[in-house]
Amino acid sequence: MDKIAQLREILGKSTRAVFFGGAGMSTESGIPDFRSADGIYSETLHKEYSPEQMASHSFLIAHPAEFFDFYRSRFVYLAAEPNPGHYALAELERRGILAAVVTQNIDGLHQAAGSKTVYELHGSIRRAHCMDCGAHYELDFILHNRPVPHCTCGGIVRPDVVLYEESLDTDTVEGAVAAIRAADTLIIGGTSLIVYPAAGLIDYFRGDHLVLINRTETRADGRAELVIREPIGDVLHDATPDLGA
Repeated sequence: MDKIAQLREILGKSTRAVFFGGAGMSTESGIPDFRSADGIYSETLHKEYSPEQMASHSFLIAHPAEFFDFYRSRFVYLAAEPNPGHYALAELERRGILAAVVTQNIDGLHQAAGSKTVYELHGSIRRAHCMDCGAHYELDFILHNRPVPHCTCGGIVRPDVVLYEESLDTDTVEGAVAAIRAADTLIIGGTSLIVYPAAGLIDYFRGDHLVLINRTETRADGRAELVIREPIGDVLHDATPDLGA
């Protein structure tokens, strides 16, 4: 049996599957990742500050105009659309096979494809809020109010993404942990599993089938029942009955 057929068989037995995904899920939609050889963090964007520094809470506070210029140009990809993998996951949820998506991505493409239960560990570019009064805003407000978007109360309106030096949202983490603990199948896709604390969440899995879809080796390979080194969008599409081959 080939690996796609194996994955299709595993999904056919699953009623509480969870997908845990990273940047590789979005690169197939044209969004660059952060850590590969040609990713955002390998670029020299500023003679004085590294990309990691510019994506930090302290940089937002100390240099808001430069932060927002960096954010708009390097974090927001409005032309990106869901790929076949996103749509396959949404279909699996609709069929009662997939219980949740846990993602490290901030692009909102899972929801755009139709997924309902999505735990966004690192937040979303689609949302923003005032740092002073907490008022909620949409992405357009940050895009159109330059150089620094300000709330009617005068506070800075910042994106709802987790920056360096910031903690993950407690409710989101607890929801993700509960979903992974209850899962009968965990599919890990498009992530190197080196970014903590997010990567540590897979250790809560106690189910029957661990599947790993990634171009390169990860720390979870030895534990996985099935390891697939093919493009994740194609794999998920082809493994979803009536969508694939």
